[in-house]
Amino acid sequence: MHTSDLKTLPRVNLRLTALGLGCSQMGGLYRATSAREVEDVFGSAWAAGVRYFDTAPYYGYTRSEHRLGAQLAERPRHEYVVSTKVGRLLRPDAGVAPGDGGWANPYPFRPVYDYSYSGVMRSFEDSLQRLGLAHIDILYVHDIGRDTHGEQHAHHWQQLTTGGGFRALDELRGSGATRAVGLGVNEWRVVMDGMQEFDLDCTMLAGRYTLLEQDCLTPLLDHCRRRGNAIVAAGPFNSGILAGNTKFNYAEAPPAVVARVKALAQTCEEFSVPLQAAALQFPLAHPAVVCCVTGAETAAQLQQNVAWLAQDIPPALWQALRDRGLLNPAAPVPA
Repeated sequence: MHTSDLKTLPRVNLRLTALGLGCSQMGGLYRATSAREVEDVFGSAWAAGVRYFDTAPYYGYTRSEHRLGAQLAERPRHEYVVSTKVGRLLRPDAGVAPGDGGWANPYPFRPVYDYSYSGVMRSFEDSLQRLGLAHIDILYVHDIGRDTHGEQHAHHWQQLTTGGGFRALDELRGSGATRAVGLGVNEWRVVMDGMQEFDLDCTMLAGRYTLLEQDCLTPLLDHCRRRGNAIVAAGPFNSGILAGNTKFNYAEAPPAVVARVKALAQTCEEFSVPLQAAALQFPLAHPAVVCCVTGAETAAQLQQNVAWLAQDIPPALWQALRDRGLLNPAAPVPA
């Protein structure tokens, strides 16, 4: 599979490359990244054929959007697709400190959740300014859901539904200010809820449909395929545990997860396939999935992701994973 392979969103004439670049690292996720590193990663991605770039106001408390906008400024607008997110407004706050929110060197703005009509509109306008764009291709509602908000979920969900958040997305889509709208979340059940309320063009689903975890295969992915809600599979390494570290869902992995990853890795090793290659290619086999998005701190990491995507994987590996109970038998696998 090649990085530049294209898939079209079912509901929108918008094509995404098989590999997209997630730009949280441009915001300094866990460690500061220099301007040179950002330039090198972006340049390597562009040279490899990546043409889809995802960011959010929350990343680095606006640092990522500013940096991505600077990189895109010299590129022809028709040659790339960019997505960002709504759901948080960034308010000036001189008290923001290094490490806040997991960002090594965040800009002096404090995120405040706001999924209302006015909040969505204000967030969108602010992102246009930071990115230096007249329109944004895809707009996601960021981090809505019960797991994220707990007892505050009902309040935020009401802002999105009866408070006009979805109505704002519909107006932005209808005017052409954005071409596609959806959710950008880490939990899959809220996507099912969202599809009952609103016509979603696409959903960025992080870490929920991976080589390690396929609970959402039925009913979510089946439903998305029927409704034309394209899935952008983010977090294919489940926060890194499938790429060699011990993080799962942004925290230390529990023993059961560590054991399952070890079994996956041992099976891949028997077929001389890097675990990361299998993890990166697996989600793309599902017909509802149009793109896989990964981050990269360095150009070398980006180039390694490209190589893993192109790695030849024998069909016997997928069968072995199924036989050992490590892969849902109903999950499509790469041909």
